[in-house]
Amino acid sequence: MTDDGRIRCDWADQGPQLYRDYHDDEWGRPLRGTVALFERISLEAFQSGLSWLIILRKREGFRAAFAGFDVDTVAAYDDNDIERLMTDSTIVRNRAKIEATIGNARAVAALDVDLSDLLWSYAPARRPRPASMADVPAVTPESTAMARELKRRGFRFVGPTTAYALMQATGMVDDHIAACWVPAVEHR
Repeated sequence: MTDDGRIRCDWADQGPQLYRDYHDDEWGRPLRGTVALFERISLEAFQSGLSWLIILRKREGFRAAFAGFDVDTVAAYDDNDIERLMTDSTIVRNRAKIEATIGNARAVAALDVDLSDLLWSYAPARRPRPASMADVPAVTPESTAMARELKRRGFRFVGPTTAYALMQATGMVDDHIAACWVPAVEHR
């Protein structure tokens, strides 16, 4: 429990207010839409190997650097844009992740199905909230299947663990602990 008297998932109380706000207002809330989901796929990829807090602190920089995550604009980025992004201190400057984001925009643009429909087709049936964060898996059969399909469609930096983090962040699964004050929402 924190100074406001609310019980939260453990990770939300282990950092600054930005973490708590993200937990309270965004994490686990159903999210749909190509731009919103492309942003989340991109940010989850950039987070790989880093703290989510770093990504949250740089989120506005990412939005500016990647044209608000407009798929067509990012898909058209070229080598000059990659070099520009490699000098942009408002984002994580990792060439492989920058190139993956551009490639993923191209993969989204090439889809024969809506990105929301594709991703949400892997959402598992609703289950009870976990008792503690220790009961939350890092990978599930659904996230493994999602990652496999995304890779088949040309996406990069979308392994099963990243896919599961995406599922958590976008409300495809509800991994708030049972005692958490955030109300459960229907995810389908």
